[in-house]
Amino acid sequence: MTDEEPAGAPRGAAVEVRGLGLRGPRGWAFRGVEFDAPAGTLTALAGPSGSGRTALLLALTGRMRTTEGRASTGGHPLPGRLAAVRRITALGPVPGVSELDPALTVAEHLRERALLRSRYTGPVRALLRPRRERAAADERIAEVVGAAGLDLTALPKAGRTQVRDLERLDALRLSVALALLDEPRLLAVDDTGLGLDTPGRAAAWELLREVAARGTTVLAVCAEAPEDVRTVRTGPGAGTGGTPAATGTATATDTDTDGKGTRDACDRSGRA
Repeated sequence: MTDEEPAGAPRGAAVEVRGLGLRGPRGWAFRGVEFDAPAGTLTALAGPSGSGRTALLLALTGRMRTTEGRASTGGHPLPGRLAAVRRITALGPVPGVSELDPALTVAEHLRERALLRSRYTGPVRALLRPRRERAAADERIAEVVGAAGLDLTALPKAGRTQVRDLERLDALRLSVALALLDEPRLLAVDDTGLGLDTPGRAAAWELLREVAARGTTVLAVCAEAPEDVRTVRTGPGAGTGGTPAATGTATATDTDTDGKGTRDACDRSGRA
């Protein structure tokens, strides 16, 4: 079995999870996860902090190795094809994993990511045409900035605004734009509503709905999801919420109620 993309694969990556669990030295980060996320849909992983929701997000994007059960993302089995899954997924903001550099400007973040991607994924001959490469990068940047709803002209210093000076919603939009530069089939976002007021949370969820509507599968961690979003709940006594089509549960042991179980599981399983 190779890490090649399945023939005729849709743009979005479908996710299938059966009895998935991840155990660390202090207990289970999560266990018994069961749900399906069709390609091009938005699914919330909802639960209290420390319920294993971030560990689950990282596992389904190929960045953590699980202990039991099985899953697949975009047709690639987990944990068997971690590298293949990483190639088709991208992380939005995940504390400690994909954080923005507060000292860099918005423009610096975008240009750096765009140029790195073109150099690692584009043809070798593109390196001999730096002007054309920069023009292509600028075009792609404009596309993802628009898709993320990030209005550079509304920022304090436009593209020269440092990340530390961004409002929380604009920082989220920037993180999503950076992730979209990788043209992922699945976008993963942690702590979707953290630090946002009610209008901000509504805007964040609308952004994720729009990304999913364009064909990219979206998994979003949150404390509570909107009623119209399919939801997989994490934590003790977890149940299913969201739309009628939503299915799924995730449970964690009492040792994980303060988040230590998740952190220990991360250390033990390793982040790819």
